[in-house]
Amino acid sequence: MTRTVYVNGQYLPEHEATVSIFDRGFLMADGVYEVTSVLDGKLIDFDGHIKRLHRSLSELDVAAPCSDEDLVAMHRELVALNNIDQGMIYLQVTRGNPGDRSFVFPPADLPPTIVAFTQDIPNLADAPAAKTGFRVISIPDLRWDRRDIKTVQLLYPSMGKMAAKKAGVDDSWFVEDGAVTEGTSNNAYIVKGNRIITRQLSTDILHGITRVAVLRFAAEAQFEVEERPFTIEEAQNADEAFSTAASIFVMPVVEIDGKPVGTGKPGPVAQRLRELYLDEMRKAAI
Repeated sequence: MTRTVYVNGQYLPEHEATVSIFDRGFLMADGVYEVTSVLDGKLIDFDGHIKRLHRSLSELDVAAPCSDEDLVAMHRELVALNNIDQGMIYLQVTRGNPGDRSFVFPPADLPPTIVAFTQDIPNLADAPAAKTGFRVISIPDLRWDRRDIKTVQLLYPSMGKMAAKKAGVDDSWFVEDGAVTEGTSNNAYIVKGNRIITRQLSTDILHGITRVAVLRFAAEAQFEVEERPFTIEEAQNADEAFSTAASIFVMPVVEIDGKPVGTGKPGPVAQRLRELYLDEMRKAAI
């Protein structure tokens, strides 16, 4: 069945949707994006995603393409038009189409390009991987230094995913100056006793929307949260490890560089946080 997608104010069949070859998102990766989960036909943590979108746009001096109310309406319309019960909505905003290629930014009044599309994932909340856990490898973090901006510059994370696939595992964790930064498309955590340890916010990592909610639920559940760097060796010797993102919620990590973490199976802390996250986010969905 053909999806209906959104391009610059129009809802179109996906095969009719086009963006100019001169768009700076295509030529310069000059754009940002957000991915919002859909559960039970409702948007998960949408306010957080919109706030981060505005932050990313501001950091790049790109104008907001429309009002927040229009963004909510557009997302809901895409859910309805594509009959999405569980899945994702990808939203991308670029600096627009200046009509030719140049390293210099075009005039500030150039209209941004905005596109969005759905991905139907019927088992998103009940993903089989959550029951078995992810296996990850570590690779050097060779990305640019503004990882806090959610840009469409995703070539190296994509290479990290392919390195993991080649190694026969699920994901890669990036390592810089001896410490883990994050996963290819997720934030990284370890568990020691009652402590949940994750790298502190900075320009080194993406400010995950799921991260914010999970850490809040962890604190409310009386876990101690410690924000600091940790090493691969420390992670391998932890009681548990896990990753978070809008696409995986809370995903147990059971093996790092070939060494089992804890029992080598999803641990009780990660499983509990996943349950809390899904329960609370469903209640707050719009």
